[in-house]
Amino acid sequence: MLNSVTRILLFANICGFALQWIAGDALIRWLALWPLETPIEYDVRFWPWQVITYGFLHGDIFHLAFNMFALYMFGEHLERVFGERRFLLYYLGCVFSAAIVQLLFALVTQGPAIPTVGASGGVFGLLLAYGMLFPHHKIIPLFPPIPMPAWVFVSLYGAAELFFGVTGTMAGVAHFAHLGGMVGGYLLIRAWTGRRY
Repeated sequence: MLNSVTRILLFANICGFALQWIAGDALIRWLALWPLETPIEYDVRFWPWQVITYGFLHGDIFHLAFNMFALYMFGEHLERVFGERRFLLYYLGCVFSAAIVQLLFALVTQGPAIPTVGASGGVFGLLLAYGMLFPHHKIIPLFPPIPMPAWVFVSLYGAAELFFGVTGTMAGVAHFAHLGGMVGGYLLIRAWTGRRY
């Protein structure tokens, strides 16, 4: 029963992936996030709605599973704190800020026109919110499986994403989009609480 925003988001992401499997490249062409300066010979282009729709598509089943696991782990807990409406606004705001950072990164680097897909921007925003609002709650990551306070886990994860993005490690992963989701989440929490963290 879909009785929370978190579960609706889980359902929407799973449905988006299922439609990808059925429709093939058609969904990627229209709903993935394409760079602003995609060459005309690609026969695709950036459309404004892509700053949200890309967040409901995924590269493969493992990409989907990882993101949905994180959404499930942190989502309902944060939804109880934010309330349904603000939680949805927060999540979509992080997806949006991740898209903006990714578009700017593609514009500056002039790299190949590769579409961005995945809920990771929203998920990284949730991760940041959890670390900010519950800094001393213990988290046991998959790797390394060592219990640590949420703020330490979030700080390490953010630093790793920055390192991977700057060095070009793990090519094909939108590291700056992940960081963009965290930045958007931080700005929203600051705006709502008026607190400096």
